[in-house]
Amino acid sequence: MHFHKEDLSCTHYYPYDAKQLFTGQPTRRLFDRFNGSQVLFLINFYGSLADRFTLKEGQAIEKQIATLLPVEAKSEISVFNWIRNSATSSIPSIF
Repeated sequence: MHFHKEDLSCTHYYPYDAKQLFTGQPTRRLFDRFNGSQVLFLINFYGSLADRFTLKEGQAIEKQIATLLPVEAKSEISVFNWIRNSATSSIPSIF
């Protein structure tokens, strides 16, 4: 399942910028929890590695990012690894 911008449930994001595209794998690029495009990118990357991925799981990850993400998680890689370690399914490490 592909998670879409319309599926995001939080409302604290900056205005959507269509020019800001996040593709490929998470990098050491600084992660901004207020950038809905970047949050969406990480949710979809995680979902692409999961056997089954639902809208409810995507929204749960979004909520975790908004409320539980440690301040030490500063890069996309560290946020992805935090999501992977926090999730109930077993997603292999890619880094």
